[in-house]
Parts: sequence; C-alpha cells; structure tokens
Amino acid sequence: MIPAVVPCTDRALWDESVDTFKGHPQQLWGWGETKAMHGWSVDRVLLKDGETTVGAAQLLVRPLPLPFRALVYIPRGPMCSVEDTQAVLNSLADHAAIRHRGVALSIEPDWDRDSAYAGAVAGAGFRETTNTVLIPRTLILDLTRTDDELMAEMSKSTRANIRKAMRSEVEFRKIKNESELEQVLAIYHETAERAGFGIHEDQYYRDIFRNLGDGSPVIGAFDGEQLLAFVWLARSGATAFELYGGVSAEGQKQRVNYGVKWAALQSMREDGCSRYDFNGLLNDGISDFKKQFAKHENMLLGTWEKPLSPFYPAYSKAMPLARRGLQTARRLAKAAAGRARTLLRRG
Repeated sequence: MIPAVVPCTDRALWDESVDTFKGHPQQLWGWGETKAMHGWSVDRVLLKDGETTVGAAQLLVRPLPLPFRALVYIPRGPMCSVEDTQAVLNSLADHAAIRHRGVALSIEPDWDRDSAYAGAVAGAGFRETTNTVLIPRTLILDLTRTDDELMAEMSKSTRANIRKAMRSEVEFRKIKNESELEQVLAIYHETAERAGFGIHEDQYYRDIFRNLGDGSPVIGAFDGEQLLAFVWLARSGATAFELYGGVSAEGQKQRVNYGVKWAALQSMREDGCSRYDFNGLLNDGISDFKKQFAKHENMLLGTWEKPLSPFYPAYSKAMPLARRGLQTARRLAKAAAGRARTLLRRG
C-alpha cells in the first residue's frame, strides 16, 4: 500500500480527523494557524488508501538558506496506526521532498519509545537526532483514574498543599476573556524572569488563545479579580497538553500553584480528555515541581529525521550550531529586557 497524500482545507474535517486518530493538540488546525502567523507555513494532509483515511499530518515548513531550502517538521505527529506507520511515513517523506523541497522531514510523534512504532519509524529510513524541539521525557497522567487514584501517586506534601488550596477562598476557573489574559501574560513574564527562561513576544500567546479557542483553556487561581497563578493548556479530544504556567509572588506564598494544577487536571477530565501531558521534564526546579504529581515518568519516541537532500549531512552539522547561536541571542535579549524593566521600575 502506498497511501495517497490528499490536502485538507476544511477546518472541521481536519479537527475531526485529529480526534478520530486520538491525535495531539499540536496537530489541531488552530495550532497550525498560530505557527503560520509566526514564521512557518502549514500543510495539512490526509493519507488515503482508496476511500479510507489511514493517516493524517499537519506539516510545518520553515524556509532555510540555500542550498538547504526548507525544513519540514511534524510536531507530535503523524497520526496513524502501527500497521500503517511505515507506508504513511514513506508517503509523507516523498511529499515533503517533492512539494516542499525539504532538506529533511523531522518528526516528534506522540508515541512511546518502547512501542511497536519505533521499529516502523526506523524501517521507513528515519534516524534519531538531538535536534529536539519537544522534550521526549515527560509525565503523562491517566485521567480515567479517580481523584483518590491520582492523589495516591503524589507525595504526601503535594496532597496536603492541594487540599489546603482547595479549602481556601481562592477561586479556580477558566480564563474568560482577553482582558484576563493580560493578567496571565503579566504573571508569565514575572515567572520567566524569576526562573530564568525565555519566552515569546506577547502577541504569540494572544494568537494561540484566539486561534485555538476552546481548544486552549487557561485555568486560573483568582483572589477576587486578581490572578495568582495559571496553567495554560492545549487540548484535543483525547489529550490535554500543558503549554505554559506561572505563579505570582503572592501565589507562591499561598501555594496556589498546587491547587491550580489540580484544578487543571479535573477540568480536562470533565472536558473528556483521557491523557494529561505535563510537557517535558528537565533537571530544573519547574520539573521538580511537576514530578511531585506522580511516581512515574514517560519517555516518548523522541526526534527522528529522514534525509531528503544530498545536503543533509551539512545541514545536520550546521543546525545544532545555529540553534546554540539563537539560544545565546535569546538569552542576551532576555537579559537586556530584564535590565530595561528594572530601570523602568526605578524610574
């Protein structure tokens, strides 16, 4: 079987296909729309065996300098069964080479490392790479479990902090509008400066909120009208995926970050999700906080690339250097912005 690659230009049909395959929220139409506003082009395709759809993939295409031309990237995709994986990947690689003249097709599937998918990916000519965007080491909770079962996996102090937060007068609810979103962004800036990580420009987050709509809920902890903490998610029919989170200094004192995380878990379960992905674990304080919510970790398949051009060897050497340069530039820009904010406060 060689599946035919069929473009999809209907948002309702596309998102229905994502949910049919129990796909990841980063494969939803609204996520692609946001990326298209920020430097990528988007190509959504269904893989057809006759009248049967055997796969789907939202491809993000980034132009590169000559002679590399383009990188074609599928975040948390493609979507297909194990049995169809090799054929689907072969068709997608041909499409990426012919349609987009890509130097490589890079995929970061939402598949477990120890699943049967791994052999199919290697069999399609893909090779594992360290040019990672989405961290494969993560924590995924089963939301079909009861509250007691979920809490049994947490540390004793985490359970105590959750119960204390839920007994407080703090209100846990979804962000209602873009006015409240501005409070979210203010706390995110505060959190990023305190924890030392880089963030996008504010418009990027506003675009996610608008383009995904109900597919991007933000759960907030409110003291009256004042936001203290938030968890920002993207959700498909099956999977809730943490995008961002933050807590104010006052929220830290009250430890409402525990309560808002618990509220997010419950909210996503009520919305019908069966999986809750904490979006990556590193060796940092934020990851230490995440790991308090379970005794296990999950390892996804990771980042795999299929060379599509004779220039791929040069690209594979140049890309890590370019990424390190970009990260250095972002750190310098962030430090400069922090100094500017400090001067403004003093003024």
